[in-house]
Amino acid sequence: MRISAHDARWGALLAAPTVLGLLALNVYPFVQTLALSFSRTQAFGRSTFAGLENYARMFASTEFWRATWNTVYFCLLTVPAGVLLALLTAVLLNQGVRGRAAFRAAYFLPMVVPPAAVALLWKWMFNARYGVINALLGTSVGWVTDPALVLISCALVAVWSAVGYDAVLLLAGLQAIPATYYEAAALDGASAAQRFFRITLPMVSPTLFFVVILRAMASLKVYDLIYMIVEQSNPALPYAQSLMYLFYREAFIAGDKGYGSAIAVWTVLLIGVLTLFQFSAQGRWVHYDS
Repeated sequence: MRISAHDARWGALLAAPTVLGLLALNVYPFVQTLALSFSRTQAFGRSTFAGLENYARMFASTEFWRATWNTVYFCLLTVPAGVLLALLTAVLLNQGVRGRAAFRAAYFLPMVVPPAAVALLWKWMFNARYGVINALLGTSVGWVTDPALVLISCALVAVWSAVGYDAVLLLAGLQAIPATYYEAAALDGASAAQRFFRITLPMVSPTLFFVVILRAMASLKVYDLIYMIVEQSNPALPYAQSLMYLFYREAFIAGDKGYGSAIAVWTVLLIGVLTLFQFSAQGRWVHYDS
């Protein structure tokens, strides 16, 4: 169907605010960051061209590679566990249990609580001397001071915070599956497990794919959670410091915006590679209803 010039003008007019917003708030800042990554920042906001100096310094830094591994490790800790728990929660809420709306609101509640409040609450719970977790377990484990546990503890908080939001998204996908599919499968003698793997999982896979991408991108950009839970004086900070934490420290505390911009560009590249991999692999497990 051919679109008239009048409709095309109205379409462009209606899309203009969104396009302008994307250009002003997303595209322009990224181009500016990319340009800064090739610059050497000086006093009073001045900068000079430095070529690949920031990238050479970044790739030669042990601290940078440690932060990269911390970020990837955090993603591996949070995404599979978080998505699996969210899917399990959504399936249970989809069973028609009493008070489903109340349970859904309770699971979603951590998403509306300010991240700073969530982090401070869990920081108190993780305290080695008077924390609730050690009091219940009768131990004195340094959950956020032990280098081997600090990132796992932060990942636990991240999963707890996001599982309700992801479960609500997946629940919407589950409720869109026609009930006739399950009725036909039950008449054919399919078990509950067979109905889940042959009907539920394939039909909800597009929503699951969206949730995986959303959660992976969020985990690779983690900053505020680690910043609030792990203090700068904490000896375990190098084992929890993410790329965004390192970016903030270099760009806004040390004032080296050129080097910080190089770290930000590397993070964007990392997210882009992971997203492209996910899109290239979706054909193997994501099923779209045609």
